Amino acid sequence: MKRTILAGALLAAGAVGLLAQPTTAPAAAPAVAKAPAPKSQGEVVALQAWQAAAQSGDSDAVIKSVEDLLAKYPDTEFKDIVLTTEADAYQRKKDWIKAQIYAEQALTANPKSYQASVMLADILSKHTGEHDLDKDDKLSKAEKYAHQTIDLIGAAPKPRPDISDAQWESIKQGFVGQAQDDLGLAAMVRKNWDASVAAFKAAVAADPQPAYSVQMANALLSANKYDEAIAACDKVLAEPNLHPQIKSAAQGIKDAAIKAKGK
Repeated sequence: MKRTILAGALLAAGAVGLLAQPTTAPAAAPAVAKAPAPKSQGEVVALQAWQAAAQSGDSDAVIKSVEDLLAKYPDTEFKDIVLTTEADAYQRKKDWIKAQIYAEQALTANPKSYQASVMLADILSKHTGEHDLDKDDKLSKAEKYAHQTIDLIGAAPKPRPDISDAQWESIKQGFVGQAQDDLGLAAMVRKNWDASVAAFKAAVAADPQPAYSVQMANALLSANKYDEAIAACDKVLAEPNLHPQIKSAAQGIKDAAIKAKGK
């Protein structure tokens, strides 16, 4: 997922620079967020172990490094950041319940964490079934977190001064696209096709990923808008170097739209 990779890269890259800073950092420029800082050399060592685990891609190592860090330094200024990486590690292990728990802890630690809020929107929108007894509650939470993400990222300052304005705008649009995609998925479960189409169109407008376009085509198919679904699929299928799974999904939706239109 582009958003997850982007957020992870942003956090990991930020950690490298932050750990190199002195404990008392100079005041940040108004347009840049105040950077968290370690309070002791022992915390630096624990953060370096977490950073190494995050860069290794080993989910179990990330989980252990976060638990070790928080056991020794529960008040670390990096708490929401490391908890978000722990939630992401559980996502990669397909343990959605623990992923949600740690993402919620990250958002509690920092209510302005758009990384945590979009992760919660993503988990709940993707792992709520049509026949779940608590479907409405989970989808309402997914929608709340998605809208929260859009609000938070819109007001968020750049996390680091070395990120250009253009790069930051692209990052922000990536989060908006993911949040809109989650709104579209929630609307699909509710079978609110018009709302789903509108959300996926907003996701594509913010971050024109083929995956979002395929989701939009599927919603158009469900809404019986066959010509629009076919056109959306054709646009995706015309893209070079398309991922085989996305290509297969787009072709399947197009075939289904053509068949339904013929009837």
